[in-house]
Order: sequence, then C-alpha cells, then structure tokens
Amino acid sequence: MIRQRTFAEALEHRRSYYSISNDSPVQDEEIVHIIRTAVKHVPSAFNSQTTRVVLLLGDEHQKLWRIVKDQLEERLSEERYRQSEKKIDTSFSCGYGTILFFEDHSIVTELQKAFPTYQDNFPTWSQHTSAMHQLAIWTMLEDKGLGASLQHYNPLIDEEVRRTWKLPESWQLVAQMPFGTPVAEPGEKEFNDLSERIKIFT
Repeated sequence: MIRQRTFAEALEHRRSYYSISNDSPVQDEEIVHIIRTAVKHVPSAFNSQTTRVVLLLGDEHQKLWRIVKDQLEERLSEERYRQSEKKIDTSFSCGYGTILFFEDHSIVTELQKAFPTYQDNFPTWSQHTSAMHQLAIWTMLEDKGLGASLQHYNPLIDEEVRRTWKLPESWQLVAQMPFGTPVAEPGEKEFNDLSERIKIFT
C-alpha cells in the first residue's frame, strides 16, 4: 500500500514547473474534482466565496495562449515578442490545460456597502481568498503528479478572455495556471534564513 503524503509534505513538494507536456497522469474528472474541492472548501472572509475558476482543456487551452501571444505581439518589439513566444510555447501552451482564477467584484462591492467599516479591506481580502485557492489547487495538482506554474498576463488579456468565454464583466482575472506532466525537474529553490522571517514569543 502506497503511503499518502501529509499536507506538510505536499506543500514541500509544490514547485513551479516550466517543462511540462500535453498529457496528464490522471483523468479529467480528477482535475475537475480537485477544483471543485478547493472552490467549495477554501475559506474566504465573511464567507464571501468570491473566487471563480475556469478550467481550459484541449483546444480551449490552446486558444488562451493564442490570445496571450496576440496581445503581446501588438505591444512588443519583434525581438522581445519572439522571446516571449518561445517561453509561452515551451512552458505554457505545451501543457495539458490551464486554470484561470478570477474574483467576482460584484460581491466585493456588495460587502463594501453592507459593512462600510471594513470597506477598504474587502478588495485585499478578496485577493487573499484567490491566493488560497491558487495554493490549494496548485498543491493538489502536484500531489497527483502534475506540474504547474502561476502566470499573470492580466490585464492585457482580460477583455478578450471575457469575450471569448462569455464571462461576466464582474469577474476580474487574477492569474493563469498552466499545467501538465513534468518532463524535467524544477531548478533549486533558495530559502532565506527562517530566523529572519519568524519571531516566536513565549
């Protein structure tokens, strides 16, 4: 019987994978289950449940990275665009799928009106909620043998993404997570001295 990783071990193994292939060690249903589990159980301030997630597989995954390249091509010099295109083709679009993370700002606005004392905090708390969803899904994908990284091509692609997949205007794009089967190990990760990052008082 294979021993399951602990939560701490799963966190330790989560890394950014930039060398991925367009296949998956698990069925699509398992990926959907991971996303549904995170969206249902990850906490949010005031139980606001502001996070929205879009899973893109197959041609839909490729469509996203075509949008990214089109937007970059309009804005970058030819040399810089070719560099970006190579990175996208060899690290992101070559994967099995992409997960898009959004925050529904209509809920944030409603909470700001309902609780004016905390109105300045709700946008920040919304970002906290999104970050927790990203970490949870990223870690669970890695635990199933998938490699992923987190990208931020917003706001360049926001309008076209909403139009292409007919998403509500209130959904604000936060991050993109391409994933696939790792084909190379990630580089060494450096850690700053924990004594400079943690203080303990007893």
